[in-house]
Amino acid sequence: MTRRGAFTAALLVLAILVGGRWAMGRQPAETVAHQALGSRPVPAESSPAPTPTAAATPSVAPPTTKAPAPKKTTTKPAIRSKVGPFGTRRMTGSRGVALTFDDGPNPAWTPAVLDLLRANRVKATFCVVGTEVRHYPALVKRIVREGHTLCNHSWHHEFDLGTKPEQEIKANMLATNREIQRAVPGARVKYFRHPGGKWTAEAVKAARELGMTSLDWDVDPTDWAKPSAEAIKQRVMAKARSGSIILLHDGGGDRAGTVAACKTLIPALKRKYGIVLLR
Repeated sequence: MTRRGAFTAALLVLAILVGGRWAMGRQPAETVAHQALGSRPVPAESSPAPTPTAAATPSVAPPTTKAPAPKKTTTKPAIRSKVGPFGTRRMTGSRGVALTFDDGPNPAWTPAVLDLLRANRVKATFCVVGTEVRHYPALVKRIVREGHTLCNHSWHHEFDLGTKPEQEIKANMLATNREIQRAVPGARVKYFRHPGGKWTAEAVKAARELGMTSLDWDVDPTDWAKPSAEAIKQRVMAKARSGSIILLHDGGGDRAGTVAACKTLIPALKRKYGIVLLR
């Protein structure tokens, strides 16, 4: 080889060596940047690993307990006292029942009731109001003449009479008795019935001191509310028992239902129990 050729070969080898070192000393731009920040290269994005969940446990229904069968209960009928409030009279004292008619006398209904009683040959007690006695004294005379019993039912049907002072209660009772005796001189008034059955110890005491027995009732069909005649009859027959004192009305309003009921009620009671007069 000539000197020139050797020199050229040496230059070529040198260029190869220098170029290779330069190429090996270079790094990718992103590697240099990460090294400058002091962190490792960020790996490529990947989906986050799923969070492990507890294995599903099969739900188990709680054991069911069979409800106990309801106990059979028998409803006992309410025991009805044979004595009224504050010792008032509620029963006849015999097997027979007694009919009582309140709030009269009334020119429309009292004669109709009297006719039915006479037709059935039975007697009743009429609890009369003083102001009505004053208006219809002839009806009081007929009641007494036909053998029925009279009962004082206050002067003007005062529901609150028993709450008044004792002297006021007595004055009311005495005024009613005087009016009865004005219509029928010498008439005996043996009984007192408080309006609405709103008894008080004071009213019972006042009646007793005036020689009257306080008269309550055992059967009340609420005929004052004007139910049908059939309803009145059914209620009385369902509740009546031996010795019952039965409350009905011949005054204080329209008593067509009561009169109609009595057409069959009186014979039915007479057959079953007998009807007695309170004396």
